Amino acid sequence: MSITDARRAQRRNPTGVIVVSDVMTAQVIGRIGNVSETGMLLVASEHLREDALYQLQFTLPGSSSTREASIDVGAHLLWTGAAHTPGQSLAGLRFLTISPAHLAALRDWLGR
Repeated sequence: MSITDARRAQRRNPTGVIVVSDVMTAQVIGRIGNVSETGMLLVASEHLREDALYQLQFTLPGSSSTREASIDVGAHLLWTGAAHTPGQSLAGLRFLTISPAHLAALRDWLGR
């Protein structure tokens, strides 16, 4: 998949805060700015290394007809940039691994 294909994926901005944790350190590293089935914009509260690989976890909120969904992804940090809030940065991550069940839950949430 090319970067152009990934950018065409339907993205969704969360209406509330969805925290993102580093599975390896069990530390909250930020919150989702937007997410698609191929990656996310992370509003990072921790320093992240460009071109690094991360194992991340976040929980998507449920609805009146669905339960919340915990999502685990392997992600590649493509870029970082300054945020408008001191102590935060923006980070673009591409998902490398996601289980079929987690991908289905993410697609369902994106489609709502």
